[in-house]
Amino acid sequence: MKTLFLLLAAATADPSTDFTPESVDLVDALTCHLEAPAYNGFAMALASGGPDAPDTKRGWRKLKTDNPYMIEYQLPAPITLAGHYTTSHIGFTASGVVGFLDQPDPSVIARAEGIANAMDPEPLIQSLLASGKVTREQVEKEITFHKFMGQKVVVDSQTPPAAGESFGMHTKITHEISNVSTAPGKTLYGCSYSVEPTDKDGKPL
Repeated sequence: MKTLFLLLAAATADPSTDFTPESVDLVDALTCHLEAPAYNGFAMALASGGPDAPDTKRGWRKLKTDNPYMIEYQLPAPITLAGHYTTSHIGFTASGVVGFLDQPDPSVIARAEGIANAMDPEPLIQSLLASGKVTREQVEKEITFHKFMGQKVVVDSQTPPAAGESFGMHTKITHEISNVSTAPGKTLYGCSYSVEPTDKDGKPL
């Protein structure tokens, strides 16, 4: 489990800032209102474990999950996301954090947020229907899980190398809405934070 958190915190917090894990607001993290260094510092604190880790100090309870790509927690009190959805169930991926909302159709929330489904099956369905070999009812019967995965870029910035340095940084923060088969009836709502080193031409190292 700690390995996943270490991946989550691949980029460290800026040592020049007055960062403390206690200063991070979870709702800010989920709604892309954190700077990437602050989020990564928070992720590193989670990875550290022990009595001073944020999950312990905040009373989060780790949950069992069938999703090997996520670490999930039960919060001691619910939070509000996407206007009026409340949840006390959150999860951390390798690059960000999500809240599990009681909405079986992610497009309901995504539409209001201006986020489209990159996994929309409709074009494929239309192609199959155009062949005349199947009906929509037959196609729909074969689709056991309607995958939703959409995102909106909030920050996409390139920091060139400082004087005397050999690398810069590419920061990308995306607001993401999705669903997973391991959490039926839920919409995953959150934010992904990516910081990667780049060469003097802005290319990934």
